[in-house]
Amino acid sequence: MVIPKDSFPVTREALLHALYEAAELEQNLMCTYLYAAFSLKAGEAEGLSASEAEAVARWRHTILGVAVDEMSHLAAVWNLTSALGGAPRFGRTNFPLEAGYLPANIVVKLAPFSEDVIQHFIYLERPDTSDEPDGEGFAAPVTGPRTPAALRLTPTGFDYATIGDFYQRVESDLRALVAALGEKTVFCGDPALQLTEAENRLKGARAVTDLDSALAALTEIVVEGEGAPDHRENSHFARFLAVRSELRQLRAANPDFAPAHPAAVNPVLRKPPHPDGKVWLENAEAVATVDAANAIYALALRLLAGAYAVPRPDPRKATYVACAVGLMHAIGAMGERAARLPAGSSHPECKAGISFTAPREAASLPQGTSAHEIYTERLDQLLTAVEAMDPADPNCVRVAQILQSQADRLRAL
Repeated sequence: MVIPKDSFPVTREALLHALYEAAELEQNLMCTYLYAAFSLKAGEAEGLSASEAEAVARWRHTILGVAVDEMSHLAAVWNLTSALGGAPRFGRTNFPLEAGYLPANIVVKLAPFSEDVIQHFIYLERPDTSDEPDGEGFAAPVTGPRTPAALRLTPTGFDYATIGDFYQRVESDLRALVAALGEKTVFCGDPALQLTEAENRLKGARAVTDLDSALAALTEIVVEGEGAPDHRENSHFARFLAVRSELRQLRAANPDFAPAHPAAVNPVLRKPPHPDGKVWLENAEAVATVDAANAIYALALRLLAGAYAVPRPDPRKATYVACAVGLMHAIGAMGERAARLPAGSSHPECKAGISFTAPREAASLPQGTSAHEIYTERLDQLLTAVEAMDPADPNCVRVAQILQSQADRLRAL
């Protein structure tokens, strides 16, 4: 689909604005996939038959794999942003997103695994040729255009029908900017600030230094995941279709098959002024767990931001990335624990769930001795909180070990 553009020339500021939206979009999708994966039951001990347990384990692996891909897409978007001379965006809006915040009929909320949720994931990742509907409960209200009249200088969001269309517009604008200013001027960012295979193994972490490498990064995002022009084997769309097919087969054999814990839809830690569509967590153990999980998530973002502020070959760059990756595993353990704890007396029908509360500002701290000390200080605080939780819960034990390991890693620098 070709998206009509205004008659004004493309600016660097407008392109950076679009990449900030791309980073927020990829991070939101990653969180929703993780939430669904965390809610899945683990083996026969949680009421599954042997065949059901095997299938659910495959689904967890599939969904987590897609979430890792979204992280890779994030790295590609961050590298593109840095290549243009911008500072990558790590923040985002909290769940659930207000209707119309993102176009393309995208509803973004946290929900446990179900056929409707998988159908929603299929809809999000659909190619242009697909007529797959959205999942029940994810229908978006009709909203007007985000920018009815194009503006010459102030960056504004543009409308798009699919996420693939969004990235096509980014590609088109990038080509136009290069045509107007030249490659050397457009790609003025310091390549040493980007993340590459020297710091991590994410496919999207490849240096962007010119138009060809920038277009390759955008193509990888679209073809692998959201909005590929055509159906492609092993795309996110194809993988979610396979999960749906197997789920329906198992449901036909056992109508009572329940593969996931009833985690809350859109859990929140504070009583919301507008409670519709949200679950306020009241159980003390659940609150402590989600509080810690959110804080670990925020620190992981802060460390990634710190890595983008340190030029290669400074050893802090790779260390910050390694710590952030380690913390991602801790988030998984806390997320699984949260999905198994009661939400509270006001919502006895469901369990809790990590809310992925975003910090108001997740940008890098000023680099220097103080940043290093603050990261370590925060890890110590998180470790103290987790050690006060249930020592008999393997998830708590694992998270404490991860936090201690990352603190030791930072102190060894």
